[in-house]
Amino acid sequence: MQVINHFLTITRHRHEVIKNCFRAGIPLQGLLHDLSKYTPSEFIVGAKYYQGNRSPNEGEREEYGYSKAWIHHKGVNKHHFEHWTDYNPKTKKLEGVEMPTRYVIEMFCDRVAASKIYNGDNYTDATAYNYFDKGRKTRLINKRTSDMIEYLLLMLKEKGKSYTFAYIRRLDKSLPPKCFKYMSDFVDKRHAK
Repeated sequence: MQVINHFLTITRHRHEVIKNCFRAGIPLQGLLHDLSKYTPSEFIVGAKYYQGNRSPNEGEREEYGYSKAWIHHKGVNKHHFEHWTDYNPKTKKLEGVEMPTRYVIEMFCDRVAASKIYNGDNYTDATAYNYFDKGRKTRLINKRTSDMIEYLLLMLKEKGKSYTFAYIRRLDKSLPPKCFKYMSDFVDKRHAK
């Protein structure tokens, strides 16, 4: 069990997210971010499967075929798109539900922080986008939510942190992603090329 290393990693990650959330204009969400990682149901698994360069939940998945800690984590943390799935009575399928903008922003802050912590000196402003892009075909995520996070990650990749966080601070976080249609239009045009 890697109790100390796991504690230090999740705490460093949390501090990065807090810093990012303050820069994004959602300080309270930053302060409350990922507190469930310190609960026994998540912390013990994290310490047991700690690797330092990826989520310990991957180790639990490899052993059992699923991660009980992840199921708990995504269930109580609304900044994960996996939290926002529900059964659609029309299609009779599980589908992604549009996330509120403030949680998409927190997800952005989380992804940037995780990329920085897990990649260390190899981190660039393109790292979080590249990770997002790699998983594109396997995600169960609402299209508008996906377009919004992709738009922001692309902005980070192409224009840097200062520009992107200044842009995010100006967004009306009370509006749903569908109100930012230009983001979806931009992503659609980019993928049409």
